[in-house]
Amino acid sequence: MFKDKVLMITGGTGSFGNAVLNGFLDSDIKEIRIFSRDEKKQEDMRIKYKNDKLNFIVGDVRDFNSINSAMHEVDYLFHAAALKQVPSCEFYPLQAIQTNILGAENVLEAAARNDVKKVIVLSTDKAVYPINTMGMSKALMEKLTISKARDPRVKKVNAIYCSTRYGNVMCSRGSIIPLFIKQIKEGKPLTITNSNMTRFMMSLDESVSLVIFAFKNAEPGDILVQKAPAATIHDLAVSLKELFNADNEITIIGARHGEKMYESLCSKEEMSKATDLGGFYKIPADFRDLNYTKYIQEDGPNLIDMEYNSDNTERLDVEGLKKLLLKLDYVQDELESYKKVKL
Repeated sequence: MFKDKVLMITGGTGSFGNAVLNGFLDSDIKEIRIFSRDEKKQEDMRIKYKNDKLNFIVGDVRDFNSINSAMHEVDYLFHAAALKQVPSCEFYPLQAIQTNILGAENVLEAAARNDVKKVIVLSTDKAVYPINTMGMSKALMEKLTISKARDPRVKKVNAIYCSTRYGNVMCSRGSIIPLFIKQIKEGKPLTITNSNMTRFMMSLDESVSLVIFAFKNAEPGDILVQKAPAATIHDLAVSLKELFNADNEITIIGARHGEKMYESLCSKEEMSKATDLGGFYKIPADFRDLNYTKYIQEDGPNLIDMEYNSDNTERLDVEGLKKLLLKLDYVQDELESYKKVKL
């Protein structure tokens, strides 16, 4: 699929970009462009990988000229650049708008102008029934992607613009597992917002697998969702305490700004039209035009009273979580360093 092709990753210095590189650098891909505004992280990656296939470009998705020039001769695009922290987006909503909405439009427009053949944008469960700025901005990013999939320029070159949507990625930067491990190592209480909150459990490798699945299977405007197990935040804290043989207290601190009790990956409305592909759901775009009188459905939409969320998916208990956590390189590395310190 990627032989002699040029792949560009916006926000490529983040957790997702690094996970992509681990699987792609040994392939026959021609070039991977890492586009981001963080020159320090780019330098770290350059030193770490030392690979001539990597092309680092400093720029900001908020600046159309920088993203447009970087897109020249790109075949495929993974759009991962975003503001992702729920509380910070709540305090600075305009910043989320400028990056997650206007920045995404810059990326999509640059892709259209440069005849990029496949564009996959990375969204989030928080875009479903959004109650916080991050989710709202990501929901609008999905709508922008569908709109651009309708664009005559995109259709003319048979390009595919689609979205992937997934829950919290385990061990990604700023996520809960690294925080719990840090608190365990420092002997501090593990801070939990609400014991009964549930979250999807998805690894970085699985997030890359979802994007590759979309690359292979998506049609214009689709939203691809990967099914995943979930767990309560309390059980996650307990499982990490047991793995690290730690006796830290667990402290309830209350929900942060914009947090939900559970996250949804597919709304009821989307589930009514989604295709079940085994480990994935495919949600097709509605490509009807504004002449609604042409589209008569006497029975109305086939709505079902069930969304797909972290409260009704497979639930992992403490033992199941421990088995899952031990599969993660990050947790294994942290366990090893913790044991050395204890010795």
